[in-house]
Amino acid sequence: ATRLARLRATGRGGEAHALLCAAAHAHPSELPRLIEELESAGLAAEVPTLLWEVACLPPPRLAAAADALTAAGRTAESVRLLRQGVARPVGEVAHTALALLGAGRPAEARELFAALVRARTPEEAVEATASAPGELVPLLLEAAADVSPYRHRDISHALRAGGASF
Repeated sequence: ATRLARLRATGRGGEAHALLCAAAHAHPSELPRLIEELESAGLAAEVPTLLWEVACLPPPRLAAAADALTAAGRTAESVRLLRQGVARPVGEVAHTALALLGAGRPAEARELFAALVRARTPEEAVEATASAPGELVPLLLEAAADVSPYRHRDISHALRAGGASF
């Protein structure tokens, strides 16, 4: 955090960003501590950039980071990270959801799919269930119901139109 502050203070934004990118590649269990260090150093404004970079990591790393944040009581950052993760291709979003389910984090997987339901068309959201419909269709329906009755109806229709039975 001290080095980052020094880089920002001297106008070396590119190097500061590179440092955040490198920090994003640290072990997922380090993420809560990194965020705490940034906040303690008065660099809380850097946290969204760090989370964005973590959201760009491969799905298992993204899921592990969300898991670590939740385990450390940093639920808001975990939710923000998962919401940023839906900018990825839907197949990668599905892979992340499966990794979260495998880690025993169904609430986070549902939050990820709720963000998907909000950000994508119903057809795109349904496409995310293709790799594991038995696990992901119920998750998608729960997430859509969490968002709104209208989105649940739209997702249900898209599932039926795609030939899914539920």
